[in-house]
Amino acid sequence: MKLIKISLITICLAIGLASCKNDDNGGFETVPIRDRDEQQMADKDSIVAYLDSHYYNSSVFDGSNPNVSSKDLIITELQVGESIPEGHRLLAKDTIMKKVNYADTDYEIWYIDLNPKTNDPEPSPTFADNILVTYEGFTLDSNIFDSAVSPTNFDLTALVAGWRKVLPEFKIAENFIENEDGTVEYTNHGVGIMFVPSGLAYFSNATGSISAYEPINFKFDLFQKYENDHDNDNVPSYKEDWNTKDGEFTLNSSLDVHDGDDRDGDGTPDYFDSDDDGDGVPTILEDMNEDGDPTNDYGDGKSAENGDLPRYLDPEETDSYKDKK
Repeated sequence: MKLIKISLITICLAIGLASCKNDDNGGFETVPIRDRDEQQMADKDSIVAYLDSHYYNSSVFDGSNPNVSSKDLIITELQVGESIPEGHRLLAKDTIMKKVNYADTDYEIWYIDLNPKTNDPEPSPTFADNILVTYEGFTLDSNIFDSAVSPTNFDLTALVAGWRKVLPEFKIAENFIENEDGTVEYTNHGVGIMFVPSGLAYFSNATGSISAYEPINFKFDLFQKYENDHDNDNVPSYKEDWNTKDGEFTLNSSLDVHDGDDRDGDGTPDYFDSDDDGDGVPTILEDMNEDGDPTNDYGDGKSAENGDLPRYLDPEETDSYKDKK
């Protein structure tokens, strides 16, 4: 799969302020690192031009069939002098643009909800959850570079950033049936397509058939979500996004500056740190009332109303329920 970990996997060695890729002779060709703001503007022009020049079979997604799939989506380039056929619409007519900030850069990312469920009570994934999806990735020139035809489980924190910016806008299936042969049928699941600028994809890292600085697209089916607790401390991972609630886990900018998602400054973001306040007591043991939720457990005389930190974030509170017993 090419939905790789953006923070843990290096595509190629950096050389100065450049990334690199294989050339035709088996060596390395340097790719200058571009300014993210300037590249975002170039990607925006490319994506908007694509949305303005391609149409899709919108009548298939008119809401009458709750079991539509991304496999039903057909995108066609509008030829010069051609009229858009009945039952079709330009992608630009239905695309939603979402503004996000990533790597200190303001980005725009585009998506279409092909099975909108406005009042559906089913939940959406958070940026830190696992998702069960099928998908197809393709470039603006219609090159398919990756796909999963069977439902596949992914951790959103391990995918290119575009996924965790868009998938929280979609609902999971309202129901599912497990068949005797082991297959599962989902009813009224999320269906969408996203158009991702390179800065929320692979940016300067060419990979496979994807060039450096190339916008990419994904059409997908969202079936299920699973709440993640990466460090098994009974605090859901999405709740450990402290700094600006930006849907990203970041380290502090320097020692003794707590401007990231590492409350004790030990170099590990809290969602992956089993001792969030660095007091030597695992977070899970600082749930003194043993209700399974450390976030609402404060030290004696302390409370959220007083502006105090819960016990698991307060290094001065080192008691654990094991000590109580």
